[in-house]
Amino acid sequence: MMNKKPILFVFLSLLFFLSCSKKNDNLVRHSSGKINSISVVIDDNLWYGVIGDSIRNKFARPVEGLPKEEPLFDINQYPTHLMEGFMTKSRTIIVIKKTDQNVFEIKKDQYATPQNVFHISGKSVSAILEILETHAPQIIQIIEKGEIIEHQRLLSDSILNPKVIQKQFQVVLKVPNSYSYTIKKTDFVWLKKECISGSNSLLISKLPLSSIKSNLNVFSRILKLQDSIGGLYVKGTEPESTMYIDQSYPIYFFKTKVGGKVAYVTKGTWRLKDSFMFGPFVNYMILDADKNRILFLEGFSYSPSRDKRDFMHELESVIQGAKM
Repeated sequence: MMNKKPILFVFLSLLFFLSCSKKNDNLVRHSSGKINSISVVIDDNLWYGVIGDSIRNKFARPVEGLPKEEPLFDINQYPTHLMEGFMTKSRTIIVIKKTDQNVFEIKKDQYATPQNVFHISGKSVSAILEILETHAPQIIQIIEKGEIIEHQRLLSDSILNPKVIQKQFQVVLKVPNSYSYTIKKTDFVWLKKECISGSNSLLISKLPLSSIKSNLNVFSRILKLQDSIGGLYVKGTEPESTMYIDQSYPIYFFKTKVGGKVAYVTKGTWRLKDSFMFGPFVNYMILDADKNRILFLEGFSYSPSRDKRDFMHELESVIQGAKM
């Protein structure tokens, strides 16, 4: 007589396996990828042509404010038949195809989370180019916001005691504990992170709101204030070797909001007088009328032998997370 126990065991094991597989399918997949990296799914015949050129011109254009050209995003290209597996875990995916309809669609968390998948389909090459031209600014804005949030998440794993800065400047700022205090005064703090080939720095200072007068050019005043702060606190080995903005490089200036307050952002290149030391900076001047003050949050990097885009992105992620 046949023993039914082994058959029953196999059947129950199979049920258990199928049940576990179903549960795993329902688990949320976490997106992955390096900061400022995007996946573009497009067949080679479109990638090596005017559409590929348009993508590279828009998404790998030079980052503003760096002394040397570096791409806005690192682009990884995959043919459409590879739209599976590890690639679908990318935080940002742009899918471009030729189809019988002209379509632009954004899908949140389609394969993983957090994730943005941008679908661009066109009847012709010219139709795809038109969709790219129309929607590229929106796509870039969404990607940039997502990368700042992701960088903030990565940095928040280990931060300095926020109460110290909060008590001194009445601002909540999550600074990674890889930074340490170089200078600490009543109205000024310099935090620095030493790297293998240089350093990242964050300056925090406060001034009376009257330092910026409405009848003066705000941009010019910011440059003077920043040079003044750099001249006072950021010095080289020689007494006269102080920090200043090198205006021979392009300077970028725009208005935004940080922590619900109006802020002016300045980006460009800093330099030490009588020195070969220079690098990129970003300065957020936040107008805090409630406290009758200006809060200066400035980040600058010195890394002569390495790319600086992601160093500056780290500093901007910290600054943009400020809460007052």
